[in-house]
Formats: sequence, C-alpha cells, structure tokens
Amino acid sequence: MTRPKPRCRPRHRRPPFRALAAGWLASLTACLAAAEAPATRNVILFVGDGMGVATVTAARILDGQRRGQPGEENWLSFERFPNLALVKTYNVDAQVPDSAGTMTALVTGHKTRAGVLSVGPEVRRGDCAAMRGRELTTLLEEAEGRGYATGIVTTTDITHATPAATYAHSPDRGWQVDAALPPEARGKCADIASQFVALAAGDGVDVALGGGRAMFTPNDAPDPEDPGRFGYRQDGRNLAAEWQAGAEGRHYVWNDAALKALPAAGQVLGLFAPGHMAFEADRGDDPAGEPSLAEMTRFAIERLAGPEGYFLVVEGGRIDHAHHATNAYRALIDTIAFADAVAAATALVDPARTLILVTADHSHVFTIAGYPARGNPILGFATSAVGAPLRDANGVAYTTLGYANGPGAVRTDVDESQPTHPDYRQRALHPLAGETHSGEDVPAYAWGLGADRLRGVMEQNELHGVMRAALFGASGE
Repeated sequence: MTRPKPRCRPRHRRPPFRALAAGWLASLTACLAAAEAPATRNVILFVGDGMGVATVTAARILDGQRRGQPGEENWLSFERFPNLALVKTYNVDAQVPDSAGTMTALVTGHKTRAGVLSVGPEVRRGDCAAMRGRELTTLLEEAEGRGYATGIVTTTDITHATPAATYAHSPDRGWQVDAALPPEARGKCADIASQFVALAAGDGVDVALGGGRAMFTPNDAPDPEDPGRFGYRQDGRNLAAEWQAGAEGRHYVWNDAALKALPAAGQVLGLFAPGHMAFEADRGDDPAGEPSLAEMTRFAIERLAGPEGYFLVVEGGRIDHAHHATNAYRALIDTIAFADAVAAATALVDPARTLILVTADHSHVFTIAGYPARGNPILGFATSAVGAPLRDANGVAYTTLGYANGPGAVRTDVDESQPTHPDYRQRALHPLAGETHSGEDVPAYAWGLGADRLRGVMEQNELHGVMRAALFGASGE
C-alpha cells in the first residue's frame, strides 16, 4: 500500500481575509508534516518468552565471559536501545501470568484471562460456547486487512501460545491440534493449527517459521525427518499441504537447506521440527537442519520488506522452557541467540521507517545472588575475591544462579559439582515438576519509529498502542 507524496499547497493562494490566515497556515504545516512522514511503516515485535530482568543480566554477563571479559560491563544488542519501560504483566484473573494471556495483551490491546488466546476476559478457559462474538482482533489481523505483509518467527511450535495469539482465537491455548479438543468442543471450536490455515485476514501470514510439524500432519503420515514418528492430527488432514495449495506461489519447507533454496518470491511456511525447535545450545551445525533464530529473522525481514510495510513477530520461545527445567545454561544461551536476532534486525532496517520493540511476556523465579566476586563465572559456584567458595549456614557451596521453585530442588544431576555443565539444574527452594513464572514487571526496549512512546511503567496492553501508532500512524488511520 504505497502512499502518494502529497502536494502541499493551500486551497486559496491567498487567504481571502485575515480570519482565515491561521487556518491556512495550520493546513499548510500539517501537509508538510505528512509529506515528511514515512511512506512505508514497519513494526518488529521481539518477545523473549520468560526473559525477565535477571535473565537479561545473567545473559549479558555470560555473553561477555564467553568472549573473555569479566562480563558485567557487557551489553546485549537491545540494551543499547534509547527507550526503556517496565511492563506490568498480570492477567485479569492471575497475579502471576501465563504466555497466552500476556501475548493477547500485546497483540490485541486487551488484558484477558490466563490460558486463553485473543478472546475477551469474559471467556473462561475451556469454554468453547462463551467464545462466540468475543474474539479480539489482533494487530497481525489488522495489518493483513490493511494490505501489509506479516510474519511470525519462533523457536517453539508456531501453534504455541505466543505465536498463536497473533492469528488464532481459542478459549484454551492447549487446543493446538484437533486431538487436543475435548469432545464437547469438537465441531464447534477450531483447533489452533487449522486456524492458521483458515486465517481470513488479507491473504494470510506471509512468512511463518518455527516448529510444530506434527500439529499440521495426520497421525498416519511419517515425519520426513524421522520416519518412525507420525503427525498428531486425528482428522486425516494434512494442513501443510492444504496451506500450500490455498494460493499460488506458496512454499512449504521443513529444513534449513530447503529454506535457503527457495525462490525470491512467494509466501513461506517453514516447520523445522515435529515439536519445538532445538535449544540453541543443542542445535548443532547440520547444514540441512534447523536455522538459527537470527537466520530466520533475517529471512523474514528480507522477504517481507516492500512498499506496503510489514508487521513481524519474533519469539525466543525456548528461554522459557529451559527456565521451567531450572536449567540456566540453556536459558541464557537462548537469550544470547535472541539478542543476536535483534542485532540482525537492526542491521537490516531503517529506524525512520521501522519500530523494533523488544520485551518479554513474563518473567521467572530466577535469581542472581550470594555476593560473588566481580567476574566470577556466572554459571559457577559463588566465590569470594580470593577465590574461596562461599557457603550457606550448613556449609554447602552455592551457585550464583538459583530458582525459588522447580525440579532443581531434587538433585538428580549428572555431577552436582559441575554447575557449568549444560545439563546442570540450578538449585531450587521448593520442589515442583516444573519451575513457575513470576509476577514481576518485565523490561521493554524500543528503537526506531515511535520509540519515544515507550517510557515509565506501562500496562502490558499499552504496548499494543505503541506498535499500532508506529504501524498505521499516530491517528491509527
């Protein structure tokens, strides 16, 4: 959607009398301002799932230490952005939120309940009948309806809560595939994967890259990467094939080699794993395997860039999963990969035309504590300035990083004396099968078009207005 540059001249070459002079001048000034406004507007929303303040700090230190620095003086790419705010993350029914409710706030401008996707707070989780008429329009849907290009990039299933909130409307985030719907909802509510294929806004999502192949393929279809594994769908539908056949010029790929071999034009669906993609620490360097988050981000931006403008969501989704396992190593490595993806984006876009907003949906009960000396290995045991291990009241050495709850309370590690091992689980206070989210505020960082709207302490749903104003102009027109 190209906006023609206006010709700035008053309606009257001379105001007919003095009373019109002020209005004439105001009209000319407004016209000149419109002429200078960017003709193409883009917004990239980066969501580090579970990336609270402590995660950013620890990843910053680890990133620096991996490059031979003490670490504390380091900066992650987005920490140099000029605008910063703290964001309140609660759901309408939860002091400590979940990703479905928080992402709904970001992409619709409305806070809602935990566990539901882009439906109003009147809808209780799992209530299919109550959802009708209470769907909330997402920023991606609005952008598609206005002729913008759109994209989703994630390291999770593309049907997982954070990416799904951009295009799906569901009373339960768990309804990713038809087999997950309870009997009373079948035939009445659509599963999330089928909603991706059926998206009516515009021409559908233009670039979608992530995991979740099994949500799109039937349970009698072997996976192309692992023939011993089958899809999850019980309805016999191959949604990837349906999506590809839905319009001319569409491309479906399932590995990095195929992604890199695509022609320059056309919509793209890339599903690079049956479930979630690998943690960055485990991804390996198989040239035919999974692309990195930075590589997917670059591909999406280059594919979406054009005269009509675009809205792109990029999620570092597995930060959250590693935290749930009380495995700080993988959480921090994925956070560093997320920062690399932000750096890749800033190198490709014009800040006069593009807003990059980096935030988290929620935080985790993750801590940095214990008075370790400057430069102490962030993943290691806390030590004093002379290198002596610091111990608790029972004489037990402790790590700098820890969790308030989670599986790390039960010690089953390969070697508890090696806290820098990738599989080490940091100690937790209360034993739980999975560590929980926390209710603290999360940071938001902004750079580029309209970034100065980000300031102070903000409600999470207010970030929707920041993005919408950048994408469509201050008036939203």
